[in-house]
Parts: sequence; structure tokens; C-alpha cells
Amino acid sequence: MPYATTDDGIKLHYEITGAGDPLVFVHEYAGDHRSWEPQMRYFGRRYQCVTYAARGYPPSDIPDELEQYSQDRARLDILTILDHCGFDKAHVCGLSMGGFAALHFGLHHPERALSLVVAGCGYGAEKNMQDQFRAEAEATASFIEEFSNEAFADKYAEGPTRVQFKNKDPRGWLEFRNQLAEHSIRGSVLTMRGVQARRPSLYDLEEQMRELTVPTLILTGDEDEPCLIPGVFMKRLIRSSALVTLANAGHTINLEAPDEFNQAVDQFLIQVRSGRWPVRVAPTEAGGSILGMNEKKA
Repeated sequence: MPYATTDDGIKLHYEITGAGDPLVFVHEYAGDHRSWEPQMRYFGRRYQCVTYAARGYPPSDIPDELEQYSQDRARLDILTILDHCGFDKAHVCGLSMGGFAALHFGLHHPERALSLVVAGCGYGAEKNMQDQFRAEAEATASFIEEFSNEAFADKYAEGPTRVQFKNKDPRGWLEFRNQLAEHSIRGSVLTMRGVQARRPSLYDLEEQMRELTVPTLILTGDEDEPCLIPGVFMKRLIRSSALVTLANAGHTINLEAPDEFNQAVDQFLIQVRSGRWPVRVAPTEAGGSILGMNEKKA
């Protein structure tokens, strides 16, 4: 079983398949390395694909200290995977918690990113939602500590942005739910408190996003309410970005709608690899001219 070791001594389990440009998948809070199987099978035919279990997710190590879990650690762990696998650069695709990590990776290490897929990214990002999100994150961590992984999986996997998956694909959803129940209680609690609850708001990253020119695809489901406005916010600021919204889809879009997800990412990567991905001259400003008649020429 292969592992990559971080600079703070944590072993991260990873799986690798295929040949071609490197493509690294970064999982969400409720998932793990297994969550990307539909993408590993599809993209492994033309890319060298890597999926890994984040710290706190077996069979990766489960650090004991809260300070070993953070947004900075999450993006540095992506860097560890690239370095261990010998990738100078890679396409980085993340969902939810992994989407935040992919974005931060691009902001801090743009020279190592061929492209970014930032999917299902935005929970608690709006400034007026931060206190509520942090309170819910602490309530979630406390629930996991008080009850069992089985009880947590039952509750979390049927949230308002997960039921779409259950309704469309009960068998696939059950596999997702059962894998969630297999997670480490300690790792889940520390990840929720250290990474999720303490990550900076996207709205505090405005200046960094204005400077980002790495090709970026922002992906969200149209029924993933907490990600819709943040998705538009990112689209406006990141000059090298496009926004794709999947119809009648919730949060777990890579599993709920794998065909649509794969096709959107595939078309994005084709344009990036061909050198045809555009970069706008300037960020799109909210409240600007509607018809363009009032815009000043550069």
C-alpha cells in the first residue's frame, strides 16, 4: 500500500493509475480516496490519475493534535502528493473540502498547477453565514463524539444537499453512506474542527483570486444552495475561470452525476491542454454596465 510522507511526518495513502498529464483528485469531508472511483476509471484512460486519503482518513495517518489539521495543511498535503509522485505540475480537482484545498493550492502554488477544478466549494463562505457555519461545524463534531459513526452517517448523508443523490441513485448513495460510516471518529472530529470550522472565508481571498490566472473550472449543482452565490463570486474574480452548474444536482456531484461531471471536466481539460483556455482582461465587476455602453475602453 503506497504512502507519501508530509513534512510533519504524516503518511498519506494514495492510489495511482494511467499515464499522461498528472491529474490529482482531492476528496470532500464526507468522502475519502474511494469517492473518486468513477473519475479514476474515466480519466485514467488518458491521464496519470492520483487519489489520496486526507490526513485523518484511514488508511492515512490520523494525527492526534488539532493544530495538525488546517486549511494550510490541506493544500500543503496536495504539494506532498505532487512531490512524492515526481510531478512538476498537475491538474488538481477537488470537491467541497477538497475544492477549498484545490483553490488554496492554486493561490499559493500557481507554478505547480496545470489547472484547477473547484467543485462544490462555498459552504459557510459568505460573511453573514460564517458564524452559523462554525456553530454547525462544532455541533457536527460534538454529535460524532457523542454518538457513533453509524448515527452520523445516517444523519449527514441525508442532509438537504445529499438527498438528491439518494433519490437518483439509492444504491450509489448507500455505498457513499457506508463508506462515510467507516471513517475514523477522531479524524472526523479533528478535521471538522481544524479544517472546516477554521478555514478563511472565500470573501477574505478576494485580492488573491483577482491575481489568479491558472485555468479554473468552478463546478456546482443547482440544488447545492450554499455553493451557488460563492460560485458566482469566484467566477467574477478569477479571470481564468468558467462556471458550470449541473442541473437538478446536489452537493455530491462527482458521484451523483458522474457522467455530467466527467464530461464538464473533460472538456475543460481538453481546452487547457490545447492552449485555448481564455483569460479575461479584468475581473467581472458586480453592478457594472448592463449593455456595455457605459464601459470605458482600456
